[in-house]
Amino acid sequence: MPNVPGHPEAIIRPTAAAPGFEVERVAPRADLAEFVDYHWLVRWSVPKPHRQQVVPQPRVHIAAEDGQLLVHGISRSPFYRTLTGHGHVLGAAFHAGGFRPLLKGSLGAISGTVQPGRDLLTGDDRPVAERILAGTDSAEMIDAFERYLLRTDPVPDPTGREVTALVGDAQRRRDVVRADQLAAHAGCSLRTLQRLFTEYVGIGPKWVIQRFRILDAAAAAHSGERIDWSALAYELGFSDQAHLTRVFTQVVGTPPATYQRAHGLL
Repeated sequence: MPNVPGHPEAIIRPTAAAPGFEVERVAPRADLAEFVDYHWLVRWSVPKPHRQQVVPQPRVHIAAEDGQLLVHGISRSPFYRTLTGHGHVLGAAFHAGGFRPLLKGSLGAISGTVQPGRDLLTGDDRPVAERILAGTDSAEMIDAFERYLLRTDPVPDPTGREVTALVGDAQRRRDVVRADQLAAHAGCSLRTLQRLFTEYVGIGPKWVIQRFRILDAAAAAHSGERIDWSALAYELGFSDQAHLTRVFTQVVGTPPATYQRAHGLL
């Protein structure tokens, strides 16, 4: 199974996380590829507790942790995980629009929640989670995980594919900075787009677009280059540098220029 890029810009303060911290991203099997974007496997061995922050993205994750498979709905809040000693966590990152065929209901109902797989999907998730967390071979762990996901009997959904494509466009195109632009691109009204996103993504298109632009700003901060933050704010659709700084600080915890300087990224 080939490695896939994932979204490394979502890992905050990557230089602090690097020692004793390894992230592997693996493409899913073909019959899950419409639903799952990639699997991620985090291994760590740290001499003292390390608190890691990750910027939440517009996607659902299922992760094997604490002896169970936990479904993480989309969250507006910062995500933190404290790593101690050594261990690993395996997760599946779903396409935006890709989790509804497993949930078989609106993703708006699980936004901001973390729930056991057995409460939302199929069967007891704990034996699978225990096998994954006791494992050492990546391929075997992922195979066990994928067999569980296939037991949910996901059926391809044309609307889900459309939403996945729209979210992909919002991610790739920096010129998309407003929800009405994305609605025009989709050929539907803004209200229809909002309903689609609530049902299939779990959050509105305005939040999705702004989150991608903040991830673009984080990628710029991680580039090691000097950034004209005022020019970048304009390019990413913020009203001015102060607007970008305010939103970036809400998500990351510090202004972008300060973040870049303070964490050895420049």
